[in-house]
Amino acid sequence: MSFPSDIEIAQINEHDKMKNINEIAAKLGLTSDDVEQYGHFKAKIASSGIRKAMKNDDGKLILVTSINPTPAGEGKSTLAIGLADSLQAIGKKSILALREPSLGPVMGMKGGATGGGYAQVVPMEDINLHFTGDMHALTSATNTLAALIDNHLHQGNQLNIDPRRIIWKRALDINDRALRNITIGLGGPANSIPRQDHFEITVASELMAVLCLSQDLDDLKERIANILIAYTYDKKPIYVRDLHVEGAITMLLKDALKPNLVQTLENTPAIIHGGPFANIAHGCNSILATKLAMKLGDYTITEAGFGADLGGEKFMDIVAPKLDHAPNAIVIVATIRALKYNGGQALKNLENEDLNALNLGFKNLKRHVQNMRYYHVPVVVAINKFATDTDNEIKLLETLCDELGVEVQVADIHHHGSKGGIELAKMVVKAADKDANYTRLYEDAQPTIEKIDTIASEIYGANNVGYSPKAQRQLQTLKDNVWDDLPVCIAKTQYSLSDDPKKLGSPRDFTLHVKELVPKLGAGFIVVLTGSILTMPGLPKEPAALNMDVDNDGRISGLF
Repeated sequence: MSFPSDIEIAQINEHDKMKNINEIAAKLGLTSDDVEQYGHFKAKIASSGIRKAMKNDDGKLILVTSINPTPAGEGKSTLAIGLADSLQAIGKKSILALREPSLGPVMGMKGGATGGGYAQVVPMEDINLHFTGDMHALTSATNTLAALIDNHLHQGNQLNIDPRRIIWKRALDINDRALRNITIGLGGPANSIPRQDHFEITVASELMAVLCLSQDLDDLKERIANILIAYTYDKKPIYVRDLHVEGAITMLLKDALKPNLVQTLENTPAIIHGGPFANIAHGCNSILATKLAMKLGDYTITEAGFGADLGGEKFMDIVAPKLDHAPNAIVIVATIRALKYNGGQALKNLENEDLNALNLGFKNLKRHVQNMRYYHVPVVVAINKFATDTDNEIKLLETLCDELGVEVQVADIHHHGSKGGIELAKMVVKAADKDANYTRLYEDAQPTIEKIDTIASEIYGANNVGYSPKAQRQLQTLKDNVWDDLPVCIAKTQYSLSDDPKKLGSPRDFTLHVKELVPKLGAGFIVVLTGSILTMPGLPKEPAALNMDVDNDGRISGLF
C-alpha cells in the first residue's frame, strides 16, 4: 500500500483532530479577545494579545537550518514541525514560528512550506494558498508605491526623479519570468512616461523584509519612509518619505503586520508570519512572530530558509541582533540523499545505496557544522530519514558525525509524526540547556566590502571576491551616502556553498562574483546579488500546477 500524499493526510486529520483556534490560543494563555478569527481554524493575534504576551519572559529558541539541498528540498520544514510536536509529546510547552508559503514554489517545483507526511501545519490548503491575505496585501502595497512613483513622474516630477534610476520594482507572488524586464508607459502622453521597469516575486520585495523586521506599526511606518526608491538626475537619493505616502502604504499593511496563529496536526500552536526567500532575501519569519513565540512558549522552534550558508547565516547576523536573543541551540537537518548528491551521485540514482558518495558528500555537512559553530551556539545534527535510506548508510553517517564530535540523531517524523522525533527532542532540550556565547560573524561598523569578504571566506570558502563594474560603482555610492554601516544580505544559489550551483560538496578557493549591490534602507541591510541569481524566478517545464484541481464541493487535490 502506498503512503498517502500530504494533502490526503492533512484532509483526513483536519476533519478528525483540528481544534478551534480559540482552544489553541488558550494553550498559550490568550483569550478569544486576544485573537481575530479567520474562520474556525485560523486567526491573527490582535494588538491586545501582543501587548499581553510581551510582558512574559523569553523561552528557549531553537533554530532549524540545513545542508545544501537537492532541487526537491530535504524536509527542513517537516522536521521543524515534527520537532515542535515531539517536544510537546515529552511534556514541553513548545510553539512554532515559521514563514508563510509563496505561490511561486507552490505552483512551481519546490512545493509549499507546511511540512509533509504526519508533520504538517494545518489547514494546509489555506496556508499554502491565500491564508489570511498577507501576501496579497504586500503585493498591493508594493504596486501601489510603484503607481505613486509613476504618477509623480506624470504629474510634473517635482522631485526631479531620473526615470532611468528608479530602483523600486513592482511585484507578483508567482514565478513569472516574462515580467522580469518590461516597458511601461507606452501609448502617448496620457499614459505616463515610457520607461523600463521590472517585477520581482513578492517574497523578494523590500516590503516583505520591512514587514518581517518591524516591531509595531510606528516602526513599520518609519521603515517604509526610509525605503530608497530612486535617484534624481544629479544622483541624489529619493525616499518614500519624499513622496509623503508612507502613511498610505503602512495602512495597506496594518493587518498583515499581525502574526497568524494556526496549529499542527498534533495541535501544537504555530505562528506563521512573513516569508522572504533566503536565496534572494533574508529568509526568516517575522521578528514579531519569533518574539511572540518566545514569550508564549518555553521552546520556540523557528526555521531559516535553505541551507545554513544562506538562511542560517542571515538569521545569526541580521535577525538575532534585532531579536536581542540568539538561538539557544541550532539544529542542522541533513538527509542521506542530499549528502550523496553533494558527493557526486546522480539525482536519478539517489534511491540506491552509495557509501562512497555519502562519504564524499559528508564534507558538505561538516562545513555547515563548522560554520554554525563560528557563532558559539550548541549544534545538533538531525538526520531526516527517508524510506530509501539503508542501515549501512545511516550507520556510516552516524559514525562520521561522531568523529566530527557533533551530536546526531535520526528522526523519522514524516512517517510517524512526533513519535519519530522523541529522541531528537530530548537531545535538543539538553543542547539548549548548555552554555552559549553568541558571537556575531562581523560588526555593522565594518565597511561593506569587509563584511562581504568575511562571509565569502568564513562561510562559503571563497578565496576571492570579484566585483562587476556596476558593483564597484555601487560600493562607492554606499560610501558617499554613508550607507556603509549596514549588515549585508547575500543573494546566491541555495544548491552550493559557492555562487555556482554546479559546485557541490565543499568547494574551496573559488571567486564569489558580485554583480550588484542594492541598498534596502527600510529593511536596514544591503542586498548583494551574486552569480546568476534572479529576484523573479521562472516556472519549470512541468510546474506542480499541472497536477492541481478542485471539485464542485471545493475539495482540493494535487496540492502535494
